[in-house]
Amino acid sequence: MRDHKGLNERACTIRKDILTMIHDAKSGHPGGSLSAVEILTALYFDEMNIDSSKPKMEDRDRFVLSKGHAAPALYAVLAEKGYFDKEELKGLRKIGRMLQGHPDMKGTPGVEISTGSLGQGFSAACGMAMASKLDNAPWNVYALLGDGEIQEGIVWEAAMSAAHYKLDNIVAFLDNNGLQIDGNVEDVMDVGSIVNKFKAFGWNVIEIDGHDFDQIFAALDMSRSTVDKPTMIVAKTIKGKGVSFMEDQAGWHGKAPSDEELERALAELGGNDNE
Repeated sequence: MRDHKGLNERACTIRKDILTMIHDAKSGHPGGSLSAVEILTALYFDEMNIDSSKPKMEDRDRFVLSKGHAAPALYAVLAEKGYFDKEELKGLRKIGRMLQGHPDMKGTPGVEISTGSLGQGFSAACGMAMASKLDNAPWNVYALLGDGEIQEGIVWEAAMSAAHYKLDNIVAFLDNNGLQIDGNVEDVMDVGSIVNKFKAFGWNVIEIDGHDFDQIFAALDMSRSTVDKPTMIVAKTIKGKGVSFMEDQAGWHGKAPSDEELERALAELGGNDNE
């Protein structure tokens, strides 16, 4: 029996940490970080075979944040999981500190690969899945992409390759919040039917509400029963989820909240636990 109350409480704490660290850094990407919280919470606190005390154990599952600008979400989850002390979150984007603006595999425990150049993380994730197959290893690969990110051609090369090599040990989530830095995805570069595209490329495709833990876990359960096909979970989400004035607003793609905005956001989420 999954502890949904506990997962929801963790998700709320993670959202507060995301907002606080971006505020302290005076820069960062809150919108797309907040939209991915439930997905990351489900993976790190239920689904994946990982151990924060042994971040390099050989049979660990791998997670790749292909939309690397959502690093605050990953950092908040890693800290909550115990990969490093939460005090490190105060050093986001600061020179000489561990947590840079995009994930750094050399400096941050729990980060499997440095990402930020859109599309490349997804390609690397597919390569990891192929390596696992070649080694007859037990571990799986999970990846998170943005819907603006799939405008990159490298995504479709990777998608074609993963299907060709029957990589049923990779599960990718698409954070389908409909917005990117310049506005609506459909206005900037319409990606059409994401579901039909990935199906045409040979993927098993599942559509869910990306903020509903029941649907996230049901999709993950379905992915495990899929043989010889990679799985893409198209998760409908809300950019800026959890903060009323940030929700569905492209302007919060890469903008730090002011003192007053942080106070208001934390109040909406249930107050500041650090006070």
